[in-house]
Amino acid sequence: MPGALQRPALVSRVSELVGYTPLLELARTVTGSRLLLKLEMFNPTGTAKIRMARAMVDAAEAAGELRPGGRIVESTSGNTGLGLAVIAAERGYAFTAVVDHHACPDKLRGMRALGTELVYVVDDGGGELATAAREELAGDMARGRDDTVFTEQHNNPANGVGYFPVAHELHEALGGRIDVLIGAVGTGGALCGTGRELGKLMSGFTVIGVEPKGSIAFGGPAHDYHQSGTGTPEGAGIGALVDFDLIDEGVKVGDVEAFATCRAVARTGLLIGGSAGGVVHEALTRLPSLPPGTTVVALVNDGGEKYMDTVFDDDWMRARGLLDPEAEGEIEELLTTLRGNR
Repeated sequence: MPGALQRPALVSRVSELVGYTPLLELARTVTGSRLLLKLEMFNPTGTAKIRMARAMVDAAEAAGELRPGGRIVESTSGNTGLGLAVIAAERGYAFTAVVDHHACPDKLRGMRALGTELVYVVDDGGGELATAAREELAGDMARGRDDTVFTEQHNNPANGVGYFPVAHELHEALGGRIDVLIGAVGTGGALCGTGRELGKLMSGFTVIGVEPKGSIAFGGPAHDYHQSGTGTPEGAGIGALVDFDLIDEGVKVGDVEAFATCRAVARTGLLIGGSAGGVVHEALTRLPSLPPGTTVVALVNDGGEKYMDTVFDDDWMRARGLLDPEAEGEIEELLTTLRGNR
């Protein structure tokens, strides 16, 4: 059997390629503190969420809820849907994704290419984020049907379990030298699942959760935001997987700062997604003030290739008041300084 950091040389299913994702040192201070990125875009579908998609299907099968020829239904902004589409295709299930036009178009195209049925809860193309309406419709579609399972990612314990291997991969790679674990908080599965399992392997690390400004999990005023696949918009319930006892600090990063970070990091040769930009922004800006020798691990749950028409498109950014060359320049300057210490 391969170790946590060794990919198998030959597999027979795409899902067997999940995991084994690399770590990249993005930045280092003169005092030896470093920022390491856990690059989850190296999973199939380019996202971490295929980890939990597989775990949710495994759990449904083990409970006898999902049987051959059955249907999976999920409310998704894209990445969970891509993961479920792969697992459904491999195992012979039908899959219906309940979506809205806030989702990245490339994610929707990808799901459709994998054989997914897309059902829009808002069909006017206006770009609204409709999490609560999506989840209500998905539940209605599965209710009372023996052949259909609503995996309900926001409240499914298997979501968090799917990220337990991330903790083992990090522990094996770093030998317990982790001081700060930072990640986006949407369903809570990735950060809290990783943090909970890592706590069984080591102690003494801090968990920092990042959500968009406008999201409600950590309080503050609610308003629209453009970081997709993360946060809790107004009207949506905070998922059961968001463990406030585990998260030592919850912070908010605005769209301008998150997207400026994506664009600045791209000029180092790495494309990251919008919510990952928020995580990296928070990690980068606090790195210089941390104690000497601190190791920060940031969970980068999504690559940037799906955001060419949004985050990396000047016209799209400008039309929404998000294009800020000065903010990009500040992050570029910080990156240049910190990368020079490596």
